[in-house]
Amino acid sequence: MSNALTNPQLRVQAIRWQAQGVCSYELTDPSGAPLPEVEAGAHVDVHLSGGLVRSYSLAGDPKDSTHWLLGVLREAKSKGGSIAMHDQVRVGDLIEVGPVRNAFALSNQAHHSVLLAGGIGITPLKAMAHTLSASGASFELHYCARSPNHAAFVKELKTIAPAGRLHFHFDEGDPGKGLNIQALLQDHQPGTHVYYCGPAGFMSACSEATSHWPKDAVHCEHFKAPEVAPPDMPDGAFEVHLVKSGVTIQVGPDQTIVRAIELTGRRVSTSCLSGLCGACKVGYVDGEVDHRDYILNDEERTHCLTVCVSRAKGKSLSLNL
Repeated sequence: MSNALTNPQLRVQAIRWQAQGVCSYELTDPSGAPLPEVEAGAHVDVHLSGGLVRSYSLAGDPKDSTHWLLGVLREAKSKGGSIAMHDQVRVGDLIEVGPVRNAFALSNQAHHSVLLAGGIGITPLKAMAHTLSASGASFELHYCARSPNHAAFVKELKTIAPAGRLHFHFDEGDPGKGLNIQALLQDHQPGTHVYYCGPAGFMSACSEATSHWPKDAVHCEHFKAPEVAPPDMPDGAFEVHLVKSGVTIQVGPDQTIVRAIELTGRRVSTSCLSGLCGACKVGYVDGEVDHRDYILNDEERTHCLTVCVSRAKGKSLSLNL
């Protein structure tokens, strides 16, 4: 089966209420053809009206090529993406999707996997549960939500996870009543890997609780960039050499690399503009990079950067563009 879509437009086959503020969207090929193979943890760009592009995790069973499944939380402070999905997208619509990417893949080195989901962060972890269950792998899934009404895909999760391996934690808005993440992850057992995804506070708690774990045993995916102050830059401005194009572009102290490139009339593939999705990942051949993304691993950072948030530590960078 091809890994590329033959038709970039998919039909919204079904929309279902899953939890308070959460709807699922079932996407199929309009011709009835099977969809490309995907792996658990993958996400896809969805192009919405007004030029909005948003990345959503594929929450269905990766082995099921009849449809893709998205889970979308309507966010009160949305920049337009979730509101557009909830208010404008209807069953039968054709929506444009981009390429599938995966920076949150399951490790083949794990003997046991701990899946930790906070709220809508269940979407990529649900796909992981499908894969782990189908292969007979050892895993446990902890799902943290405000209440049972805020937990999505509950009935399906209960059919996926083995008995005693699915745990719900409802805090009713008080984190002190929820899962003690620090205690759960206090002792790392060799061969155990942890995967977590959820809102900012949940991500911070998981990051702190796994600070003593081996780096290669900890995997996470952010839906939003953590709110941290950017590091100081000497003067902020630098040059970018586009090796393939043979041009040099000035990047101002208040500009991103991608914006500076776009102002020359060139296009770079983008989506989240926050260093979360990998759509704008490009290779670099020279220069010291100030990596500000949340997606590249240590090996990738030796030769790649995300032009939406990364900057130069020195006066110049040379990119494979």
